[in-house]
Amino acid sequence: MADRRSRRAPGLLLGRALACTVSAAVLGASGFTWYEYHALNDGLTKSGALNGLKKGAPPHLDNSVNLLLIGLDSRKDMDGNDLPSQVVSEELHAGSSSDIGGYNTNTLMVLHIPANGGKVTALSIPRDDYVQTVGADGRMHKIKEAYDIAKSRAEAKLGGKGLSKAQLERQSREAGRAATLATVQQFLGIPIDHFAEVNLIGFYDIAKALEPIQVCLNHAVSDPIVARTATHEGGGTGLKLPAGISSLNAADALSFVRQRHNLPGGDLDRTHRQQAFISSVEYKLKQQGIFGDLGKLQSLFDVVKKDVVIDDSWNILDFAQQAPNLTGGNVEFNTLPITGFKTINGEDVNTVDPDLIKRIVRQLTGHDPAPAGSAAPSSAPSSAGPSAAAESAGSSPERLSGTVDVFNGSSVARAAGTESKALTALGLTEGRIGTATTRPKATTVTYGSGAKAAAEAVAARYGTTATPLGSTAAGHVTVTLGANYTAPGGAAPSASGGPDGPGQSSDSLPMQGPAVKAGGIPCVN
Repeated sequence: MADRRSRRAPGLLLGRALACTVSAAVLGASGFTWYEYHALNDGLTKSGALNGLKKGAPPHLDNSVNLLLIGLDSRKDMDGNDLPSQVVSEELHAGSSSDIGGYNTNTLMVLHIPANGGKVTALSIPRDDYVQTVGADGRMHKIKEAYDIAKSRAEAKLGGKGLSKAQLERQSREAGRAATLATVQQFLGIPIDHFAEVNLIGFYDIAKALEPIQVCLNHAVSDPIVARTATHEGGGTGLKLPAGISSLNAADALSFVRQRHNLPGGDLDRTHRQQAFISSVEYKLKQQGIFGDLGKLQSLFDVVKKDVVIDDSWNILDFAQQAPNLTGGNVEFNTLPITGFKTINGEDVNTVDPDLIKRIVRQLTGHDPAPAGSAAPSSAPSSAGPSAAAESAGSSPERLSGTVDVFNGSSVARAAGTESKALTALGLTEGRIGTATTRPKATTVTYGSGAKAAAEAVAARYGTTATPLGSTAAGHVTVTLGANYTAPGGAAPSASGGPDGPGQSSDSLPMQGPAVKAGGIPCVN
């Protein structure tokens, strides 16, 4: 176990979606009484931010539920007061300032819960995806910034109305929630039925109630702290864990889900850490019969009341009838794909193909696929400001060009064909498919002249770095799947949708790295 006392570096904390997922799972599987339900429901913070989005939302084809989990990177309480500095720096290891992180949504995860109670599909949206925002300022931004921008604009508008600090905080946060919900709904092309938001302290409080929590790593990790200086932003969590299974306390859990340095996939690997951590918690809840400890169960209820915000139309008692799937191993986590990386207005962003995202999401949730020629959200008009032209240049869907050759050096049967199909869906031309002549430990991506941009986008899918190679043909990208390659999970559905309900298996869809499956303690980078 890592030494908590050795860590003092600030960092952006992810994974607060755990609080929402665990809370729903506990409610569904604990058999709590009518009185206990109302005691919990009456103490929850409710939001009306979703109400304005229902008109004009994409239609539902059945009675399935789409739930958005929002992890808010805020070091303030519900009334806008700073969290105690000692808690932030010594318990959360999240820096010394309550302004760090602002109100960015560093976790955005949609849970699609089928009407028939089948497999739950969880889709993570990488926080740096560069998208058209709705309800913020209408311009292109990282998707995580929609909340903070809308909240700041609302504060400026409400500032002269004589509101108390707490009233101003609560009303401006409603604007932030509404902008996030609208942006996600437009980006994915499906209706958002309910949402749950949890802040920084919420993750720690729930992890504290659950500790120790087991996680698994494919490789040993060492993430030394780098001090912040005038020329370096600093970073690192101080986390040091061996390969295999480790038992974490609450502070170590925070480091596990927020590490992004010294990982092959950086921020994208951190998203997989979140998914794996939630899966591990779900597994623990099931194995321990939802703790078998009424004291811990009650303490978890108390945390939910204090730290979680839900929409005001969410009937938790009805939802609880479907929640046991969250702890029954019937959940598959995937990360929606990016097309590459870019620097826009001095910021590093993920480029995405909005049409491809909509097709993937609609197929997985049983909605009709997006038409092949459907238009992407329009970019900001040139009158939006001096940076609008630069933003517009990065706003259109970037289809990859070039030819991709895929060779299987892993132990997964037919993996080369599967990956070739996924990569051609991104716009690449299918090249050679076959068995590799070597057996690399990790997947490699090489490229010939003129194929650097495509290779970097492909490499991002596998959490590796693209390397130029003189022997690779011009315009070609070569992928050699290594021993660390993991096949996407789940069997292809039957014509009627199969036991997992309507929609398509993720096997044949291009995702950002392998799926993380619940029902155990999954190993990740």
